[in-house]
Amino acid sequence: MSSALVGISPTPVEVPPVVHDLAGRLRPVATVVPVWRNEYGGFTARLEDCAQLEDRRNTPGRTTSRAAGRSSYLKWVPRGSACPSPLAEADRLVWAGSFAPLPRVLDAGRDRHGSWLLTEAVERGGAIATSAIEPRWRSQAKRSAIAIGLGLRRLHDLLPVDTCSFVRTAELRVAALTRSAAVTLRGTPWGDPPPVDRLVVCHGDATVPNTLLDRAGRFVAHVDVGDLGVADRWSDIAVTTRSVTRRYGPGLEPLVLAAYGVAPDPVRTSYYRALWDAEEAVRVRRVARRPDRRGYLRRAS
Repeated sequence: MSSALVGISPTPVEVPPVVHDLAGRLRPVATVVPVWRNEYGGFTARLEDCAQLEDRRNTPGRTTSRAAGRSSYLKWVPRGSACPSPLAEADRLVWAGSFAPLPRVLDAGRDRHGSWLLTEAVERGGAIATSAIEPRWRSQAKRSAIAIGLGLRRLHDLLPVDTCSFVRTAELRVAALTRSAAVTLRGTPWGDPPPVDRLVVCHGDATVPNTLLDRAGRFVAHVDVGDLGVADRWSDIAVTTRSVTRRYGPGLEPLVLAAYGVAPDPVRTSYYRALWDAEEAVRVRRVARRPDRRGYLRRAS
């Protein structure tokens, strides 16, 4: 799901009151630091103890001692949003976290305002892993592109298909689009999807922002796995390569493919990118039709 990053630029970001209230219930003494907001209403904040926040200001990228407690991330999705359900993501994290590097679930729930997921921050070497979308990784685009390709291959190799109960095949996705009243597929040359190259447990949203790197620019983990499920690996690869070129610049797709260990496949790439775009169109139309009474569903700038 395409998203807009907040908290890195100097532009002020207002944390929705409902997120402040929720953070106060889950971690009463924590400071709420805005991290992410997407155009479908989803909002993510980092929750840190005051001591952690001060330590991070003095030593960027490093956490405080274990006694101070680890940082955590609170994802909140308003009721009726087009975002994947945080509860569905929690189920996927619990299962997939036994096999691959993913955030540990601390809490998840739902109320009349929406649903949420609280996860523990992913660390390596005493520092919190950061999203590959941050400016420092964009300035090292080639290294970052390789790390992203390696990370995706690792995820696909580690997650066992035969015990995964989550499915996200092209056939199921097309059927869901066809049932949706929010998009017209008339004239779209879907036909049958390309033959499966290799069935794996796909991330479902394997974009640059959802890949975490350590201080050296090496892959650490993935986040935002609400759409995780069994599918052709190209449903991930096609989206990952396009995300890298969009976020970092042209000419990097071969590096991602080489790091992953696969040759280019124009047919599957084209098909799965078109399928992704159609799903995005459904989400955008859902947002456009929903009233925005509190400003939570405005498109991020």
